[in-house]
Amino acid sequence: MEPWVSNSRLDRAADGRLDEAWVAGLWTHPGAKVIGVDDRSNVSSDPTGHELRWIRPGGDYDPEHHYLVGAVDGGPWFAVAATPEGPSASLRQLGGVLPETEADIATTAVALVNWHRVAPYCGRCGTLTQVREGGHMRWCSGCERQRFPRTDPAVIVAILDERGRLLLGHHAGWEPTRVSILAGFVEAGESLEAAVHREIREESGLELSALRYVGSQPWPFPRSLMLGFVARAVGAEVAVDGAEIEWANFYTPAELESLVDAGELTLPMRSSIASRIITAWREGRLDA
Repeated sequence: MEPWVSNSRLDRAADGRLDEAWVAGLWTHPGAKVIGVDDRSNVSSDPTGHELRWIRPGGDYDPEHHYLVGAVDGGPWFAVAATPEGPSASLRQLGGVLPETEADIATTAVALVNWHRVAPYCGRCGTLTQVREGGHMRWCSGCERQRFPRTDPAVIVAILDERGRLLLGHHAGWEPTRVSILAGFVEAGESLEAAVHREIREESGLELSALRYVGSQPWPFPRSLMLGFVARAVGAEVAVDGAEIEWANFYTPAELESLVDAGELTLPMRSSIASRIITAWREGRLDA
């Protein structure tokens, strides 16, 4: 399985948004669109929860509250914090049905709005910072320093044994039938590769003999970036930690399909990187 290539048409306008007058001018662009993000991290949608619901910009441009997501085919998209009125849907709902470009818009909108909600003050001196660069940076006048949205990297790993079976585990906080591949956050000063080995050892007791990167997915709950790997296990004796991971087993594609069809196991939602990795394995496209 080769790493995924993005087909999103979203232009994040990294150079243009440095010009505040240019960003302000986009607010009155005839093709400008605005989507709302409520305090549950849901985005405005149609009543079915299958499409984004947008409005035309109204009133004057407010740099403190109107955040430039980017442009698609020349038409700018903005995100705003919204009250939970009208239809809305979570990224978990929308991720599996939206085209890639619109999924990119929705994910970026949630990430930006949530960042401005939780980090208006400088973490170093406590000064109330100012929004700059169309919402992609905050300026601290006290420290005279730029502040950018924080991203917390996490690794998610498909572990295969020597027979090509996939390890799936059940998290303590999930519904009884749900399983997924193992994941965990990268710690301070730790490389992605070291995080994979540590997390897998902690959660399953397994050592790894091979490791390969396969792709990533932004996951703004609240600000994660999931980095996907496939790894080969040394042996197949699983010893879960019993706290975070309650149980885990290796499965063949046929065994997994039978258990899913019988309702004994539930797989991750289609919009997740976990689902994409598991699907690649089931289709014979994943190898360490």
